[in-house]
Amino acid sequence: MSCESPIGFFDSGVGGLAVRDAVLRILPGEDTVYIADSANCPYGPKPAEFVRRRSLELTRRLVGMGCKMVVVACNTATAAAIDALRAEWPRLPVVGMEPAVKPAAARSKSGVVGVLATKGTFCGRLYRDTCSRYASNVRVIASVADEFVEMVERGEVDGPGAERIARAKLEPLLAAGADRIVLGCTHFLHLAPLLGRIAAGRAELVDPSDAVAGQVRRVLAARGLLAERPGTGAGRVMRA
Repeated sequence: MSCESPIGFFDSGVGGLAVRDAVLRILPGEDTVYIADSANCPYGPKPAEFVRRRSLELTRRLVGMGCKMVVVACNTATAAAIDALRAEWPRLPVVGMEPAVKPAAARSKSGVVGVLATKGTFCGRLYRDTCSRYASNVRVIASVADEFVEMVERGEVDGPGAERIARAKLEPLLAAGADRIVLGCTHFLHLAPLLGRIAAGRAELVDPSDAVAGQVRRVLAARGLLAERPGTGAGRVMRA
């Protein structure tokens, strides 16, 4: 492993590319490898043990390709597997996702925060712990939106059909007074323009990708693993 080695990313599909892109915006010289586990997408409805096993398999592939870090660019996989990944590869820096409940709760003026995520994320310990630690002073309303994952995988991120499904998930949160809407799945980041139009003037979307990118930079810097060449951000995208 060297500073010129690539950063590895994986997700159940294309959703995590939004996180990879956020990393490249602040670290444009890094090389990346991205695995989309499209054959098993979506992860949200699947048993946690299945997601944990797949996460171990995909991380093993990335490690075998010489990656200096693995970014679990999936909230469901983070919830199910990040502890197992860190136990299996204790020297490998592993960065995961968590719903951005903390900043949403801190910035909420109405005292109501909505969270859009998959069933798998809501069932995970990480989500419960985050809400307990950082959102005890607000009302958090969870909305399972597994349909969004399949929409994004189909490339259906706008248009009448997409808007109808998005409104069905978003309007109840807005009607309940939520002024911050957390995008708790990396696939949902691809729907941000549509969701933003629906929520305009009523709520602000909270996107965790920039915070994750900042954590990637901090961890690599602390370990002396930031790429030293100017580079162009070369990247490979593969489907599992």
